[in-house]
Amino acid sequence: MLTAFANAFKTPDLRRKLLFVLMIIVIFRAGSQIPAPGVDVANVQACLNQAENSQGIYNLINLFSGGALLQLTIFALGIMPYITASIILQLLVVVIPRLEALKKEGQAGQTKITQYTRYLTLGLALLQATGIVALAQSGNLLQNCPEPLLFSNSLGTFVVMVVTMTAGTAVIMWLGEQITERGVGNGMSILIFTQVVATFPIALWQVGQTQGWWTFGIVIAVGMVVVAAVIFIEQAQRRIPVQYARRMVGRKMFGGSSTYIPLKVNQAGIIPVIFASSLLYLPAMAVQFNQGNDDPPGYINWISAHFVNGDHPYYMATYFALIIFFTYFYVSITFNPKEVADNMKKYGGFIPGIRAGKPTEDYLSYVLSRITLPGAIYLGLISLIPLIAIVLIEANQNFPFGGTSILIMVGVALDTVKQIESQLQQRNYEGFLR
Repeated sequence: MLTAFANAFKTPDLRRKLLFVLMIIVIFRAGSQIPAPGVDVANVQACLNQAENSQGIYNLINLFSGGALLQLTIFALGIMPYITASIILQLLVVVIPRLEALKKEGQAGQTKITQYTRYLTLGLALLQATGIVALAQSGNLLQNCPEPLLFSNSLGTFVVMVVTMTAGTAVIMWLGEQITERGVGNGMSILIFTQVVATFPIALWQVGQTQGWWTFGIVIAVGMVVVAAVIFIEQAQRRIPVQYARRMVGRKMFGGSSTYIPLKVNQAGIIPVIFASSLLYLPAMAVQFNQGNDDPPGYINWISAHFVNGDHPYYMATYFALIIFFTYFYVSITFNPKEVADNMKKYGGFIPGIRAGKPTEDYLSYVLSRITLPGAIYLGLISLIPLIAIVLIEANQNFPFGGTSILIMVGVALDTVKQIESQLQQRNYEGFLR
């Protein structure tokens, strides 16, 4: 990885692209530290310093915002509205025939879907900003915080903050698209990577301060093992060989080549973890909405005892089971064996030893179902690491080595390095003739 970056900085055009990406990252992080108009920064910091506020129902959103959400900055919403909009559009493509037709139109259709994603992102950002500012005004955003987070609870302050945070999301989208067009790698992924990495030093420092430096060293060692395991699994794939028969078109011969279909062990990425985490926020939200009730229903007390704190066995078991379910669900809607088999048959492709058509579809379904199980178990185990750390070393839910944070870091880093190496090969390849 370091060699790839060193060689990239030696190439003038790649160096310009990398410096452009670094400039966008600096702008992005600066916006994540600028408070929105009307925010009482001193009171917010005082409330965040309380130990009980290190955990809450906003941990996933706060993670994707690099801690900017609970600080009520202009980039408080971070990348989360765009992630949610992208997932919704990806699911709707399977359900709505019009979107499915657009997807099959190639670049023009994908451009239209991207436009829909932008509109949906702004709509979701408006809703989320309204909810966050309303919670800040009512004092429910940070638990057990007696100090007001805003200088004023007037309607004008409310509107200005909502507009500012929504505009901040629009700016983040634009920054991500600029990285994709003029930099290296996927812009949105790099911005997510930046926000997740921003929480690492603080989380590691808290482990050293609260648990001692011997524990800190053990955490670093275990973290390196986890990173190595994640890299190994993320790159693991089952390659299904495909042979294309020769065919005559006019006076030219086409086909006759061999290739393969790569089926990754972790075919679903981090989407199942996001789905499971979001679903488990619902019980915590139900408990929070009943905090002012002196005599809450019995089921609220049961939920509060078993599903609010992540260190409870019921929570862990449910979390693990939801990740397994959503992994199979997401893989089933994103990889269609019937469509792949039909395309192979259409262009004269076949899997050696397997007949084209329905037998190919059944074979792909069989392999996919078998390879998805270890991928689902892997996602579940990695996601449980922060929860287990809470029990063993009394860490908080921002424990760095595990869960969505480590999956995002490793996945984006691997993808970016592969793109850099690909561009280096294009520039340094000389061929047979000089």
